[in-house]
Amino acid sequence: MKQRRTRSLSSEETRLWVSIARTAKPLKGKAAPDLPPDEASPAPTPPAPPPNLAPAPRGDVALPAAWSAPPYVPAGNTASAKPRLPPLHPIERPVRRKIGKGRIALDDRIDLHGQTEATAHGVLLFFLRQAQARGLRHVLVITGRGASFGSTGTLKRALPHWFSTGEFRALVAGYEPAERGHGGDGAFYVRMRRP
Repeated sequence: MKQRRTRSLSSEETRLWVSIARTAKPLKGKAAPDLPPDEASPAPTPPAPPPNLAPAPRGDVALPAAWSAPPYVPAGNTASAKPRLPPLHPIERPVRRKIGKGRIALDDRIDLHGQTEATAHGVLLFFLRQAQARGLRHVLVITGRGASFGSTGTLKRALPHWFSTGEFRALVAGYEPAERGHGGDGAFYVRMRRP
């Protein structure tokens, strides 16, 4: 009989496991696990400034301004370098009603029922990238209501959080809960951002 090898989790794996385990409802009499104490990590050393690529000026020749190296911005100063995320705009009520009544057609739909949060995240991101590449304008994302036995509506609650991140903001211009005929609270109309 083979002996099973066991390995202990790294501190990063332990932190990830605890953060995931804390999202689940603990069994009766059990408590959610506590986060492990952070290990003191050495402070990262700032990167060295880039070398000046401009040739050394001669005393008798003035160099054009375009030849000088760009100013060095330290790595810690991210206020000016931080890219701004495009804002989300809600889908207007008349447009939402027209979609619900079929006067504005939905270009495509995706059903995320029965998928884990991690799988649904990747599948939805791929779907929305393809929809944007195909030039689609309005799509339907079905998450489910979370009203069935044992379901907590995780995807329904996660979708607004996903859409607030940069990777989805580049794809999604706005979203609203769907009309009753398209799933009501268990689905969302998504307006795609133009590429």
